[in-house]
Amino acid sequence: MSRIIFVTGASRGIGRGIAQLFLNHGHLVTVGYRGNQEAAESLVQKYPNAMAVQVDVADRHSIIRAVEATRSHFGRSIEVLVNNGAIAQEKPFLAITDEDWDHMHAVNLRGPFAFSQEVLPGMVEAGWGRIINITSIGGQWGGFNQVHYASAKAGLINFTRSMAKIFSAEGITVNAVAPGLVATDMSANELQTEAGQEKVKAIPARRLGTIAEVAETVLFLSSEGASYITGQTINLNGGMYFG
Repeated sequence: MSRIIFVTGASRGIGRGIAQLFLNHGHLVTVGYRGNQEAAESLVQKYPNAMAVQVDVADRHSIIRAVEATRSHFGRSIEVLVNNGAIAQEKPFLAITDEDWDHMHAVNLRGPFAFSQEVLPGMVEAGWGRIINITSIGGQWGGFNQVHYASAKAGLINFTRSMAKIFSAEGITVNAVAPGLVATDMSANELQTEAGQEKVKAIPARRLGTIAEVAETVLFLSSEGASYITGQTINLNGGMYFG
């Protein structure tokens, strides 16, 4: 059965990989993007079961428009929401400004909160839904030059647990996926630092994760086979963190 999927931050990196895997499995996918329309459209052009929608997850009005556009295009409410859209910033703790802190949390934490609020009524009405939040190992073991990023991702993990407690009885599972170091554009800056290179050396699996591995996990969590998994954080980190 094809589902209506919305993936935020899907024009590149992990989000694009997730969207493409859902499309390859015949689902109807909204490729959410903030600014890179060309990249989003290049993916959509390959699939008749896709559409691209601009959305700024830090702006609830933009989220509402994106949700309505998806429902109008596909004729049904969103059934699977993948909160992937996020930002990162390498900055020493004492240099982080109030504006840095607020913007990081507006995108990486308030965005998934607002998007979830907008899609949950439709899921409750249908008695079925999946929300998958893409968090990070940084939200589990803290950050060094990304304290505000780690804080927002830690909040997203707890948000996941809270939503699972509230909505699992409605047939809606809410889970998080916490990648470790994955080869993406977003991780490139960290991997160029001495600290980032040391992290790679310390990974028990002795390699970076792949976008495909993250996407496959998200696809599974969206399936009927994962219907009894809720409130969990799935660690995809090659053994970097076992908590």
